[in-house]
Amino acid sequence: MRKPDYTQILKVLNKQVPDRPTLFEFFLNGPLHEAITGLPHGEWGSMEYTLTAMKAFEKAGYDYITAESSGFHFPTADKDQLSTRSLNDGATITDWESYKNYKWLEPEDFDTSRLDEYAKHLPDGMKIMVMGPCGVLENVIAIVGYDNLCIMLYDEPELVQQIFDDVGSRLLRYYQQCVGHPAVCALISNDDWGFKTQPMLSPADMRKYVFPWHRKIVATGHAHGKPVILHSCGMLEDLMDDIIDDLKYDAKHSYEDTILPIEESYEKYKGRIALLGGLDVGFVCTATPEEITARGKAMLERAAKDGGYALGTGNSIPWYMPHENYFAMIDAVRKG
Repeated sequence: MRKPDYTQILKVLNKQVPDRPTLFEFFLNGPLHEAITGLPHGEWGSMEYTLTAMKAFEKAGYDYITAESSGFHFPTADKDQLSTRSLNDGATITDWESYKNYKWLEPEDFDTSRLDEYAKHLPDGMKIMVMGPCGVLENVIAIVGYDNLCIMLYDEPELVQQIFDDVGSRLLRYYQQCVGHPAVCALISNDDWGFKTQPMLSPADMRKYVFPWHRKIVATGHAHGKPVILHSCGMLEDLMDDIIDDLKYDAKHSYEDTILPIEESYEKYKGRIALLGGLDVGFVCTATPEEITARGKAMLERAAKDGGYALGTGNSIPWYMPHENYFAMIDAVRKG
């Protein structure tokens, strides 16, 4: 087991060549934490869960742990926890009247002392990447519903602007609360923006409603000398220049082979933004361990000269991914 060294992932985020091959993952899962550590994984969101995750990340060879800084969230109606569901489930705000009745929570009302507790248990050389309770667009869709939002953009644009501002301003304050903590090395702005074929909103609407708050979140990290990662799924080719040149994200995560394989993405964007992970989740779930390790090694070799890359999946590690396939992926780093 190699020792964590958060400066290595920072080199990747700064588009540099790390001193040794480096891993990145948004999150793993409880059963995998247990398989790696031999410890009970606990309930999602609990202190036990995060501390076990921390040990799992350390043993697997990561230089950081991802965590939320508090329990702050945006209330929505109860939703069935199914393997798939509509983006319209749980819509709470449908008009000005329901907007007036919505109970906004404030990030300042939530305790961030968990970061201090995490810091006590961090292995030497490891730090925290703080992720959000989802992002600007995701939370607006959760509150409004996707179809409702598309209609509301035409029928009630002032209401749409108000909801985006209410969500975005609170997320900004959430990150402002934690960015200065000495155990925090980077921020993750996790906000899915697209389908397989296009963004969820038009580029013009993304620039009008979504991007102003992302620009401020990135600026918050940079004001404290800390890089900011965008985790966003979907076809975002029409937005990549905005992501890099306007919003000034340091790194991009989430890739699918059916959209643009990580190998092609790296050749297209290297030097402009760091690229993280990228081995398609479907590929890692279904390929042979030998194929997975070989693709991981090839990707690391591709990035060895120009840097700005850390190996991982295109999204995260779902519970149904065979453990041996996950281990085959990280073996490209651990045994390379």
